[in-house]
Amino acid sequence: MLVLILSFVVSLIPSVLIVRWLSRRKKDDLNYRNTCKGALLRGLFCVLPVLGVSGVLYITLALIRKFVYPDMPPLVYQFFYKFIVLAFAEELVKFFCFKNLLKNYPGEWTWADLTAFMVIVGTGFGLIEDIPYAIGASPIIMLVRGITMGHVGYAFTMGWLYGKMRYTGKKIYGFIGFMLPFFLHGLYDFGLSDELLQVNDDLAIVAVSLALLDLVLLFLMIRFFRRAPKKERYNQPLYQLKNDVEKDAAI
Repeated sequence: MLVLILSFVVSLIPSVLIVRWLSRRKKDDLNYRNTCKGALLRGLFCVLPVLGVSGVLYITLALIRKFVYPDMPPLVYQFFYKFIVLAFAEELVKFFCFKNLLKNYPGEWTWADLTAFMVIVGTGFGLIEDIPYAIGASPIIMLVRGITMGHVGYAFTMGWLYGKMRYTGKKIYGFIGFMLPFFLHGLYDFGLSDELLQVNDDLAIVAVSLALLDLVLLFLMIRFFRRAPKKERYNQPLYQLKNDVEKDAAI
């Protein structure tokens, strides 16, 4: 039991360090630090609306399975469950928590700031999600989840592309910024399903590849924030007025 508890605590350290690192990017900017705190709180508590959205989608899928497609194969069911009930619900709620943050903490936010806020939201959610996953998990699994941090990589992708949308004015980046993390998240969850592995054990490579991709995204995130101070485009204010933020909420 002691080993399990220690493994769980150790698995949380990378996420805590990321939140602390990003929160201290602008140590002298009180508004930025308060916004980071708001991002963390939204990430921690967005598990509640995620449960609500997932519940509605789960009931919808169950009704479709019962009345529309009663012969739905288990593999097809798992595909929709992993992609829609889990991945779609989580990415959607995290995105709206991020948008709510910008509405309530207006400021002259830059491309790098927006990315940091989204990463903190995703990291906060990942910290809470790790708790139920730790129940019955082996120390190795807990440590792997703590190192790969899928939600951090997905949030970085979403935040960076959302910032690119704001910088370029091209909404396509906002669309990709949601769809790409959603697809990667859903594919990772689906790759872990027993039904897929029953088709062919070699398909385990899907989940393994996505886990490695999470590490790549983590590396790119660290590289981005280390280089961002030297890139003018990442430090140009994109949000200047509260009205601008509220107008953007319609996008």
